[in-house]
Parts: sequence; C-alpha cells; structure tokens
Amino acid sequence: MAALVKSGAMRIRAAITALSTILLTLALAAPAIAGKGGEGLYGKTDDKVITNFGYGLIIFFVTLVTALSVGQYLLERRKQRK
Repeated sequence: MAALVKSGAMRIRAAITALSTILLTLALAAPAIAGKGGEGLYGKTDDKVITNFGYGLIIFFVTLVTALSVGQYLLERRKQRK
C-alpha cells in the first residue's frame, strides 16, 4: 500500500484514520466485554464448552482448507484442458 500512496499528507491521513478506527473499536468493545461480570452472550462457560468450541474450530478450518484445495484443483484442471 505504501507504493500506492505517494503524498506524505495522504500517508499521515491514512495512519490517523487507521489509528482512530482501532482506538474507537477498542473503546466501544471494552464495556461490552466487561458487562454482566465478564459473562458473554453464551452464558457461563466451563472447560467442556471451551473444548467443544476448539474442536469446532479445528473442524471448520480443516473443512475450509479441504474445500478451497478441491476448488483450486478443479480450476487448475479446467485451465489445463484449454
């Protein structure tokens, strides 16, 4: 992105915009996280809930990588036929 921005003023403006967006997001997220004594939308979480969520993440990413790999294989095969 640095190659696309040639003006020093635009770089400063982009940096200020990015920094202010990050700070605003953190400022608005803090009360939401601390609400209800730190209890989130799901409710009380114990080790079983965290473990099952972790398994779900593993399954999701394995499925995602597999689906994207199959898609890439099909596109490469289609490209080779031409």
